[in-house]
Amino acid sequence: MKDNKGNPLRLSSLNHISHVCKSVEESADFYQNVLGFVPVRRPGSFDFDGAWLFGHGIGIHLLQSDDPQKMPKKTVINPKDNHISFQCENMAMVEKKLVEMGIDLVRQRVEEGGVYVDQLFFHDPDGFMIEICNCDNIPMVPLAGEVVRSCSRINLEPQQIHLPVVQP
Repeated sequence: MKDNKGNPLRLSSLNHISHVCKSVEESADFYQNVLGFVPVRRPGSFDFDGAWLFGHGIGIHLLQSDDPQKMPKKTVINPKDNHISFQCENMAMVEKKLVEMGIDLVRQRVEEGGVYVDQLFFHDPDGFMIEICNCDNIPMVPLAGEVVRSCSRINLEPQQIHLPVVQP
């Protein structure tokens, strides 16, 4: 396995994350009204309750727990826990909106070579960790190979040069 380099499976992108919920309805409401996901159609052949949502280039598949009362309740927001992270353009606005919504959060700041990344961590209704950050501030530097400009998919695409239009 160590000799596999590049993209041996020819993966193209992250398709979706899936997680089990105490209440699909409550979690779907959270992902739609807090994070801006939209519901999409699930295959009709599924014989279990769930919801599919799409936004920000990925899908979220919510699955109803068979025994919601036995699901552990996470109350402590631990940035080192499993989470999904979303890039944003205005951290102050995001934090203000989350506070207005009454969502408990933890703020962190990471510094790397004089460049700062701000992070906000909070839970969805099932205790799954969500991070909002301005991670594009720090370039992704592979341990070998070329430098990638940032973690944003937009910044992974070849740079286009825009020349000014000169009026005669």
